[in-house]
Amino acid sequence: IFLNIIMTIEVIPIGGFTEVGKNMTAIRYNDEIILLDMGFFLPAVIDYEEGNKSRRLLSREEFIGLGALPDDTILLSFREQVKAIVLSHCHLDHIGAVPWLAKSYPHAAIIGTPYTIAVLNNAIKEDRIPLKNIRKSISPNSQIEITKKLSIELIHITHSTLQCAIVAIHTPEGTVLYANDYKFDSTPVVGKKPNVKRLKELGSNNVRCLISNSLYSNTEGKTPSEVVAKELLKEVMLGTDNSSSALFATTFASHIARLKSIYDFGRKLDRQVVFLGRSMLKYISAAERLKLVEFPHARLYAGKQIKKVLKEVEKKRSKYLVICTGGQGESNAVLSRIAKQELDFKFLQEDHVIFSNRTIPVPINIENRKILEETLKQRGVRLFKDAHVSGHCSIEDIRDLIKLTKPEFIVPTHGYHKMYDGIKNLASNMGYETGKTLHVMKNAQKISI
Repeated sequence: IFLNIIMTIEVIPIGGFTEVGKNMTAIRYNDEIILLDMGFFLPAVIDYEEGNKSRRLLSREEFIGLGALPDDTILLSFREQVKAIVLSHCHLDHIGAVPWLAKSYPHAAIIGTPYTIAVLNNAIKEDRIPLKNIRKSISPNSQIEITKKLSIELIHITHSTLQCAIVAIHTPEGTVLYANDYKFDSTPVVGKKPNVKRLKELGSNNVRCLISNSLYSNTEGKTPSEVVAKELLKEVMLGTDNSSSALFATTFASHIARLKSIYDFGRKLDRQVVFLGRSMLKYISAAERLKLVEFPHARLYAGKQIKKVLKEVEKKRSKYLVICTGGQGESNAVLSRIAKQELDFKFLQEDHVIFSNRTIPVPINIENRKILEETLKQRGVRLFKDAHVSGHCSIEDIRDLIKLTKPEFIVPTHGYHKMYDGIKNLASNMGYETGKTLHVMKNAQKISI
């Protein structure tokens, strides 16, 4: 598959082209390869851990066999050609597989923004899996030379966590853009606006290929700003009487901007804010250490400490705001354990629980969330759902990126193929032709540009 010695750029999907998650792509120029992302297929990971099993005990081959990791076997005989592993952002469907797969490429440095690398380091420490690869953090909107012929640029973009990047791989034959998870949010709650200026500059300078997230390409319009989610939370938290009730909220632990909004409204209610859960600890501690956000006066607990603080909340339930893990209904997360009365807190009639996230639409999450909601309702809890906006591009965001960057070729990623219909129709209307300049690919295929 790699015998072609003509000076071309090759795009080789490893994972994420026929499923939601497990993201990993190889870009090859002659005999040099850049790997982009190494992510989990989260449903498989969750399904395995539902049985109280530890993923850190699994070998690379065992984990791939479960369908939880990208199958990078196609690359292993050429592992010496891999010059760098570049991570677009810190979500587990993009970095979760690093401790298992990166060791196969020991000479490849792992590169990402400071926040992405900080979260990765926290995850490696948590999983207790040794990893010898050098890790390099570079600031958003900066470049690093990988070899004499290849350089990497991390272009700041907005998503649902901090310091996300569209990765530009610069080669003598032009640039490949890897835009896997993005939206154009001009009013972000935390962090800067997208670097539209740089994307436009690249659009006039030979972008050979755009690899674009297509998860919501069938959704019309533009994905709303995070400010919209903040207003939804304001309406729920400040516009509903909760003066004598316990107040709980849950969202993705990596969504620092959302956590900041919930925290701010909790302080306006004059409540002591506590964050509960290992994932909260992992993401919040990294953000605060890098001074990307501050949660003054908040308290952060994980592990055995959770029981102790919940005893305090039980005694003064109307004086606390608890922000915890469990928005997907995961059976081992804090909110589910409280609902099942496995921890030292009991929900009462008229207590409030806010879900500031949507359920990831896979069977295990749907079932777990249904069970959690039914349990809470049986206890008379008031549920406030969908105080949320997506971090993923809708079709008009994709249109804007194509117009800005003017790629010669487009490759959709991050979804099942039925999810690609929107980008296929859009690209067709913009003059691209499926099979010639728009390529819908499967894992382990390749195209040469």
